[in-house]
Amino acid sequence: MKKAVALVSGGMDSAVVLAIAREQGFAVHALSVRYGQRHTSELDAAARVARALGAVAHKTVDVDLRAIGGSALTDDGIEVPEAGGEGIPATYVPARNTIMLSIALGWAEVLGAADIFCGVNAVDYSGYPDCRPEFIAAFERLANLATKAGVEGAGIRIHAPLMRMGKDGIVREGLRLGVDFAQTVSCYRADAEGRACGHCDACRLRAAGFAAAGVADPTRYVA
Repeated sequence: MKKAVALVSGGMDSAVVLAIAREQGFAVHALSVRYGQRHTSELDAAARVARALGAVAHKTVDVDLRAIGGSALTDDGIEVPEAGGEGIPATYVPARNTIMLSIALGWAEVLGAADIFCGVNAVDYSGYPDCRPEFIAAFERLANLATKAGVEGAGIRIHAPLMRMGKDGIVREGLRLGVDFAQTVSCYRADAEGRACGHCDACRLRAAGFAAAGVADPTRYVA
């Protein structure tokens, strides 16, 4: 089987991406990043998802983005907003996707994998600049310029299969592929048990997706 690296956060989108990669015949190596996020229960979810969806390996890498702060997800002095607003929201983490994809790229080279999967989405997203198709295309160009695999090998491909899908479509695709969404954690303020707040942007987008898909929401919420 061809090898691939898939970024797995523990949320619903990355779970569906892992399942898509498996359906396409890849031996998937799941990668999670402990970057100093408040909602660390998502990392427990990532481990559950990787096991349940047949990843051949799961690795968690530590990168301390709290050291630079600048985001409500990594700086305790910035409140996680309950609703989005104009512009890029406080939950944007500077350089997060660039860093995560770079780590995935390094592991892919070590594994001899030419394919990297990620769950970025430009439809139902919160305004993050590193979730746009332009970013993915630019990173793929960088990957093929900056690596031995890109220069001497078959090239590196960055897959973002959810890029043009709404949350309802992601829900339907996940159900088709057998994803147990109850195992995932999306909330920016999830507690230690993975229970969601029900109010942040991530919770609102997730709930709207299940509602639009006509599917019962399996999310566990704080009472």
